[in-house]
Order: sequence, then structure tokens, then C-alpha cells
Amino acid sequence: MNTSALIQKVWNFCHTLRDDGVGYGDYLEQLTYLLFLKMAHEYSEAPYKRDTRIPKGYDWAALRSKTGEPLEAHYLATLNKLGQGKGMLGAIFFKAQNKIQDPAKLSRLVQMIDAESWVGMDTDTKGDLYEGLLQKNAEDTKSGAGQYFTPRALIQTMVECVRPEPMKTIADPACGTGGFFLGAYNWLNRPGSGLNKRQKEFLHRETFHGNEIVPNTRRLCLMNLFLHSIGELDGEPLVDRSDALIADAGGRFDYVLANPPFGKKSSMTFTNEEGEEDRDALTYERQDFWETTSNKQLNFLQHIVTVLKSTGQAAVVLPDNVLFEGGAGEKIRRKLLENCDVHTLLRLPTGIFYAQGVKANVLFFDAKPKDGKVHTEDVWIYDLRTNKHFTLKTRTLKAEDLRDFIDCYHPENRHQRKETERFRRFAYADLVARDKASLDIFWLKDDDLENLDELPAPEVLQQEIIEHLEAALNSFRDVAAGLARSK
Repeated sequence: MNTSALIQKVWNFCHTLRDDGVGYGDYLEQLTYLLFLKMAHEYSEAPYKRDTRIPKGYDWAALRSKTGEPLEAHYLATLNKLGQGKGMLGAIFFKAQNKIQDPAKLSRLVQMIDAESWVGMDTDTKGDLYEGLLQKNAEDTKSGAGQYFTPRALIQTMVECVRPEPMKTIADPACGTGGFFLGAYNWLNRPGSGLNKRQKEFLHRETFHGNEIVPNTRRLCLMNLFLHSIGELDGEPLVDRSDALIADAGGRFDYVLANPPFGKKSSMTFTNEEGEEDRDALTYERQDFWETTSNKQLNFLQHIVTVLKSTGQAAVVLPDNVLFEGGAGEKIRRKLLENCDVHTLLRLPTGIFYAQGVKANVLFFDAKPKDGKVHTEDVWIYDLRTNKHFTLKTRTLKAEDLRDFIDCYHPENRHQRKETERFRRFAYADLVARDKASLDIFWLKDDDLENLDELPAPEVLQQEIIEHLEAALNSFRDVAAGLARSK
């Protein structure tokens, strides 16, 4: 079966399950369990003959031999058993549940996966199939999975500007489904890269280090990486199921590429006396942080500075409040400008994230030795927001929309930049003299405000209105939930 036919087959079955109330996320989970088992089975046979650590009787051979209710019962037993395993096996099946309640459809899914040889399949085919499902899951607003999905064009741009080198480590403290890791992997493995055997092994086993606190998202991330030939079937997972902000785990990395979760407050989930889940504001007390705050993005920013090597580089997606917030925000910005070389800020347009109403930026900075010197000389700001209109459906952000920024960034030698209409240089002295050392800077005239006769196309305006209403509705829901908890 060719690539397009296989992808269509998998999609069609997804639609069949959706008729039974099984969403993209649940389908992805079940596909992950079964794909992992099938690939482990293939690796256990010739010519690989690998020890997959899957107990006999709970492997693919035992599963595919059953149908009907016996299949459903054995599938559930298999999920429970493998969830007790260690390493990658235990990570994939951690708290796994069967979401397909119709034994006949479960049997059809098993047969569909059994009909293909997945280990021998081209990596791009497997990866593109899974990435496509992840994007569809992100588009399903009811699932909330969009918060873990960064536009791939933006990831590609960030990676192309940073230009990771072979034999160096890359971290993402909130890695979602692994988009930044795959972007970096594709860059390092691009045509003409000429990686030698040792460099390929390092890329496969040692380059990537991530954290993802949500078990289901971590599971999808690990499988996404595995299908792209990153990580070992019988090895330890490359992504920890832990909150990166709790403590400094000690690792130091050459690069950090990240889009920390949106939402201003850090919080933790706990079970109250009535047995219901509740959330409470969380403030991290860390000696390595410049300031103590409950602002999640400010904490992630401080954590990223901590885990970078003294020669490390970072590219991080951050919301607007990080650029202008007072109090701890101002103190952290001043410290960042002093202790790191904060050289580039990309002001992103609205309408590109699945989390509605978000105004965000990409901050590029390099770590520097702690020598008491001020390391930022100037910050170059690129305005991709003013007079730019994007939506998630009718006008999506594409790689070509970011090409001018890459050219202005001048990754070959960023010390040879030139100012343009959208790209301006701001000296350190001028920035720290601004109120609260704010980096929230615009200079272009907003045509929408100046000339109301030349508004964006109706479909663009309609989508922006919908996105703002949805964001407002979500805010009302948060307030209502908070009031309910306080009673």
C-alpha cells in the first residue's frame, strides 16, 4: 500500500470511531498503544531479534489472535500489565485505558495495523501520518490539545535561525508532542548535512531532553519521536513526566527551544475532601531564580536561563505580558538583559495559535558567563504583527510568511544585520531607560486604526471576532470556576 492510501485508510477509520464518540485524542492514544506493540513484535523477529521487554502473553501475537469480547478483555489486561513496566514501555502505557468500547471496531483496528510492516516503512511516512493526526487533534477545540501544538512553520523558522549543530544537546522543558525536537531533528538531518555514524547515534539517543507533565501528552510525544527514529524501543524515555519548574535537575544544555504553556498563573492539581479535582496557585521557591513569582512564563524563562550552558542559546515563545509586566517581571527583564545577550525579538501576529486570543513573541538570547558584565548591547525587534492578519483556517501562517524575518535575522552572521521597515535595532541603554524596562515596542502605523475604509477581508474579521469571543468565554468560565471553588 502506498503512502497516500495508508494515510487515507487510517483517517477513514478515525472518522468511523468519531461516530461512536471517540475523538482524535482517544484515537491517537489507542493507535499509539497498538502501533508500539506491533513494532515491538516486528523488532523481536528476524533480522532484528531484539529483547523488547514485553512479557509473553501480553505481546502482539497474543492480542491479534483474539476477537470479540475476549479481545476487549485481553486488550485491557495488556494495557494494565504493560503500564507496570519500566523505561519506554512503562512510559507509553502509563495509566493506559481502552477508549474503544465496540469489540468489533477494536478488532478492525488491530487488523488494520497488523496488515502493515511498520518497522520497514519509510520514517517520513510514519512520521507524517502521526504528525497529521496530532495536528487534527490540536484543531479539535473541544479536546484542548491545541495548547500543546506550536505552528510548524514557526518551529521551522526558530530552528533555522538558531541552527543547532551536531553532537550538542537540545532541551524543551514543556515539550508537548515534541514539535521542537522534530524541527531540530529535521534540520540536523537535512539533505547534505553529512552526519557520520557517531553523530547519527548521538542524534538518535542523546541529543534531546524534555519534560512534559501531562501523561497523555507525554505518551504522544514519545511515540511521535519514536516514529521519527528518535529514542529506543527498549531504552529509557527521552521525556520526563515531571514539572521542570519544581527544581533544578542539574542538566545543562547547548540549546533550549520551547513554547511554554500559555496561562499567566502556575498551578497544581490536587484532590479535595469531596474527592474532586481542584487547582491551586503555585509559587516556586528556587534559589537559582532571580525573583519568586507565580507567573508561569516568567518562571519558565528563569528556568531556561538556569539550564543553559554558559555558551548555550535559546529561542522561546512568550506572551506579551512577559515584555511589559511590572514588579517581578521588570526585575527579571533587567536581569535577563544584564546576564544574557538578548539579541532578537520577533513580535508574532495573532490568530496563529490554537489557544485563542494569544499575543505572543519569540525571544532569542544567548547565555553568557557570570562575570558581572552587561552582556546585551542591543535588541533587534521584528514586527510581524502590525497590519498582518492570520487565522487558523482561511489564512494560516506559512513558512514563506516568515522568510523575510529569517533573512533579516541573518543566521549566517547576525552581527551583519541591517534595519528595514519591520526590523529595528534598540540599544541597551535606551531599553533599560524605558518605563519598567518594557520591551513591548511598536513603531509601524496600524492601518486598521488609521483607515477604517480599508479593513481586512470579511472572513478574516469574522474569524478574529470568533477567536476573541471564545477567549472571553474561556475567561468567564475560569472566573465562574474560581467562584464555585471559593464557596
